[in-house]
Amino acid sequence: MPLLRALLDGGLDDPEAVRIGDTAFSGPELLGAAAVVADEIADRSAPGSPVAVGATPTAETVVAIVGCLLAGAPVVPVPPDSGPAERAHVLTDSGATTWFGEKPRDVTLTARRVDLSRRAGHAVSEAAGDGPALILYTSGTTGSPKGVLLSADAMAVGLDGLADAWAWTDADTLAHGLPLFHVHGLVLGVFGALRTGSRLVHTGRPTPENYAAAVAEHGGSLLFGVPTVWSRIGNDPAAAAALTDARLLVSGSAPLPVPVFERIRELTGQAPVERYGMSETMITLAVRADGERRAGWVGVPVEGVEARLRAVTEDSDDAAGETRVTDEDVPADGESIGELQVRGACLFDGYLNRPEATAGTWTDDGWFRTGDAAVVDATGYHRIVGRRSVDLIKSGGYRIGAGEVETALLAYEGISEAAVVGEPDDDLGQRIVAHVVCPDGAVDAQAVMDFVGERLSKHKRPREVVVVEELPRNAMGKVQKARLRRS
Repeated sequence: MPLLRALLDGGLDDPEAVRIGDTAFSGPELLGAAAVVADEIADRSAPGSPVAVGATPTAETVVAIVGCLLAGAPVVPVPPDSGPAERAHVLTDSGATTWFGEKPRDVTLTARRVDLSRRAGHAVSEAAGDGPALILYTSGTTGSPKGVLLSADAMAVGLDGLADAWAWTDADTLAHGLPLFHVHGLVLGVFGALRTGSRLVHTGRPTPENYAAAVAEHGGSLLFGVPTVWSRIGNDPAAAAALTDARLLVSGSAPLPVPVFERIRELTGQAPVERYGMSETMITLAVRADGERRAGWVGVPVEGVEARLRAVTEDSDDAAGETRVTDEDVPADGESIGELQVRGACLFDGYLNRPEATAGTWTDDGWFRTGDAAVVDATGYHRIVGRRSVDLIKSGGYRIGAGEVETALLAYEGISEAAVVGEPDDDLGQRIVAHVVCPDGAVDAQAVMDFVGERLSKHKRPREVVVVEELPRNAMGKVQKARLRRS
């Protein structure tokens, strides 16, 4: 099925249908400019060869990526802030033959630039093919990043599921300022508009002022942001007040802290909706537009997706105390933690040139193992506890979700950010260590520990509080907990 359905069907006739920063296109203008890129790829690249695109938040990036899809060339979006070593790995591993965009000095590929003034004078269509349309490189916690292979069909199915969940139609205007090298900003935030027919406003930078302007000046009705964006908007009451006319505020890519959720609801008159997904799965869980909005919960499976939780138990044969996933379901009680597993037509086709890694992510009966720990309640609502490898802490014989402790920490006056990790401990197995950001200065560590112990079970309180200036995060705002661990 065509991924760019609305664009190819002649929709998006509005001259402001697609606005990236200060540049606006109608649908036909975008299609004509992208067709020029497709022609260049067909003339200068081997059929089906991957094309690297320097994924700056610009109109040139969108035109280049759409041109690759038209040509049937897998797109390799390269983060603009990637270092030479990371960039070299991505280009070598993907087998990219051409670079579109401003070329860094260390890149040796043939480079092409997008000319926004050029238009192809012939009819175009999206190339058919069973191969990958997108190769996204994950920021894994160990080893070199892996190339996630996403087909056009998988992305289309995933976007249709979200359109159903969020009542997303061509009457909407999607607005965001997210990076264009990730599922959130690129697939949802660009391909989603070009499939549903909604107008698109990419703000360039994700500032509160730009989001406010996207609603006030361009009629933004559907807003995407990561928690850092919503936190900054929550600290800017004037910008938040400008979002009251938006229909739906969506947060993703990392858990939204409960205080930020409540602040946005207070200032805008509506609670944000959260969702869950991965590069490998698209978005599999989402709070529906007409569903209950609960702080910290990411909703139910979207149309076409199944989800289940499998029990995580101690492996008694492992002297290191590692965990394993059993074939037992986790009770839908909203408390019991299990590994989230999903299946559906929106999932990836595997990791590029990594058959063993690909095989290791699937169960024998065909479910994808997300590696995330979660709980589910009787209504089917899910709450993500965190990565099973770093966010499921085993302390004193208890299994503790880091996210629950972080939520309690954020309710403490003076703490603006928090990340909890488990550190090796001779007595407890792991002790809970809280890394906190305190803009107004230091806090009393014992008072913080007591505060958490009074709100949660005693065994969930931190045994150590470390004040830091900032938490290490990746480009999507996710805290990189591996960098916090000291042993």
